Amino acid sequence: MKFNEELETILAAVVKLTKGVGADAVLLLADEAIDWPELAARLEGEKIVVAVERSEDAVAAVEAGLPTVLVDTTEVPVYDKLSQSLLKAIADEMLAPASRVVALYSGFEAGTLDSISVIDLGDHLGRLTVRDLRQLETRVPLDTLQTVVNLALEIGREGREGKPVGTMFVVGDVVKVRKFSRSASFDPVRGYSRKERNLKHARVREGIKEIAQMDGAIVVAPDGTVEAAAQYIDAPAADISLSKGLGARHWSAAAITRATKAVAVAVSESSGTVRIFQNGECVLRIEPFRRPMKWKEYEYEPPSAE
Repeated sequence: MKFNEELETILAAVVKLTKGVGADAVLLLADEAIDWPELAARLEGEKIVVAVERSEDAVAAVEAGLPTVLVDTTEVPVYDKLSQSLLKAIADEMLAPASRVVALYSGFEAGTLDSISVIDLGDHLGRLTVRDLRQLETRVPLDTLQTVVNLALEIGREGREGKPVGTMFVVGDVVKVRKFSRSASFDPVRGYSRKERNLKHARVREGIKEIAQMDGAIVVAPDGTVEAAAQYIDAPAADISLSKGLGARHWSAAAITRATKAVAVAVSESSGTVRIFQNGECVLRIEPFRRPMKWKEYEYEPPSAE
């Protein structure tokens, strides 16, 4: 992607729009390589986040001093490309969840930056689709993962008895997870039948909110059954790197997902923020909005061949 009069004009429009709407950052979704140092010079003074599909482009952009996320957005609609890029940038703490972003991307013709959108992330994240969870590529059934994430968001938003609550769920790969965990105190779910421990029932979810105040993780099977609670996670944390400010709960979430095929969902006690971990990394960050978040199916029909 070469710099020409057309690209220079659209970059000038991006700068003008960014200042005009008071945007916090510019997101450049590039499906082809570009002269990254020249781009940085043309957008000097603006906060830029670059999203690319190829690792070699990511390396080149980082060398040019541009914050960069690597995403797999091949053969997906533009909406999904933007969503994945924004979610990754938030998870890597390059963007704040409430930011206003001007996005520049190829909306009509591949390899041509021809479209500009203004995105308020607070609104955008409130419309997350179930496809965002599918991106985790996990063996945990989608409905179970949705249930756990929704429960975590409720805990982060409501706390308990007016006080903030931090907790962690570990979902899936239960046999191996149990090898890296032990009871921190007594297990409050021991002795109940599987039906009495399944998160599909509202009564059980309310009970788990009470248990969430206790120290330790809550281990959930793929079918939504709570296998154990108040569990101390003792998984190796070598070679794990997390953002500054994240505490022991988040390190444990990263460690257990590195050692097993489970997904961990951690609720921050200080902010109520929900972070989802997989393979030792934070892959998704969701803010606890005042109103419950509704997961929506995103329907896409490719154009006909006619």
